Amino acid sequence: MLEWFGASLIQRQVEALLDAGVDEVFAVTGDRAEGVESVLSSAFSGGLSGNHVHAVRNPDYLSGKTTSIKAGLAALPADVETIVLLAVDQPRPSWLIRDVLESHRSKGAPISSPVYDGHGGHPLVFDGSLRAELAAITEEGQGVRQVLRAHADAMNPVEVDTPLARLDMNTPADAEAARDLFPDPLDA
Repeated sequence: MLEWFGASLIQRQVEALLDAGVDEVFAVTGDRAEGVESVLSSAFSGGLSGNHVHAVRNPDYLSGKTTSIKAGLAALPADVETIVLLAVDQPRPSWLIRDVLESHRSKGAPISSPVYDGHGGHPLVFDGSLRAELAAITEEGQGVRQVLRAHADAMNPVEVDTPLARLDMNTPADAEAARDLFPDPLDA
């Protein structure tokens, strides 16, 4: 719900995903689900499903991040070919998402991730064949890291020259610093 360049952060992130070529966006909600769903519904004319934007409620969100990932996975179509995983507090510009997606498709790797300054970032892009492995993650097993470790030798690292690949906003100070670094999506 954070204001992000003239709209809510969730709206701007969904716009970036769609602009990057993601066909269907599944926004998993937890706390304040009704408010987030209302923002998304009014932001995308035609309602959520009319624009390939879907809200998925996670009633177990207090049990950890893995429950949100699992709720999103359960809502995906059975024939999903590619899964893009991105937390809303890790906003990415559409060009960065697009670059990782294009590299993923061209390399045919099971997992792709942007890498900045020797460290992996987000979004994470998974081949649809890893859906069952992703659905089996646990908080105790360190979530998505379980799957990343299992496929470390086959990962597609997408080298990028921007710290935006590692941006994470957990505090108001983080959000302010991110705003200074992030390109205005309205200028795109």
